[in-house]
Amino acid sequence: MAALWAAKKALRLDLKRRVAALSDAEKRRQTAAVSRRLLAHPKYQNCQRIAVFLSMSDEIQTEDIIKDVFQCGKQCFIPRYKPRSNHMDMVKLSSAEEIHNLPLTSWNIHQPAEDVLLEEALTTGGLDLILMPGLGFDKHGNRLGRGKGYYDTYLERCLKHPKGKPYTIAVAFKEQICDLVPVTESDKPIDEVLYETS
Repeated sequence: MAALWAAKKALRLDLKRRVAALSDAEKRRQTAAVSRRLLAHPKYQNCQRIAVFLSMSDEIQTEDIIKDVFQCGKQCFIPRYKPRSNHMDMVKLSSAEEIHNLPLTSWNIHQPAEDVLLEEALTTGGLDLILMPGLGFDKHGNRLGRGKGYYDTYLERCLKHPKGKPYTIAVAFKEQICDLVPVTESDKPIDEVLYETS
């Protein structure tokens, strides 16, 4: 197990370096290409309830995806992470513009305040689709997160919902694609990874 954690740590550092080497223009270019692929995807087009992460600077930017979610009349849910735990809820966003009024976390991403009462996806109709963030992915659907386990824990909770597990799609820079991501039994594979292919 110690060897596995060490392998994950080393891969996280390598992936952070790879993405840090990308220019802002290249990140924007790949974001646009991946966003186009997602918006044309049948799972996206047919979903009604979608969870979308609010991106950090080293991730595919999701702001335009969120705008499209609202333009299409879909329901959008975003993460609310509980500090010092691996608990996360997906809470309903009322508009794309609302994001900029949300408080910033220590990770410098917007999220709804803990004391604000919002609809949680799993207490109502569940989710059809979750867009998955991560540092790295392989072509077998294995995902390397940031080590907190928020999404793996949330997917466990989804399995208990009457609707069952939502379809999961990761959106990534091509530099985030690895030959093999080391995983444990608690790491949940994702259904699909979208990235720019040459």
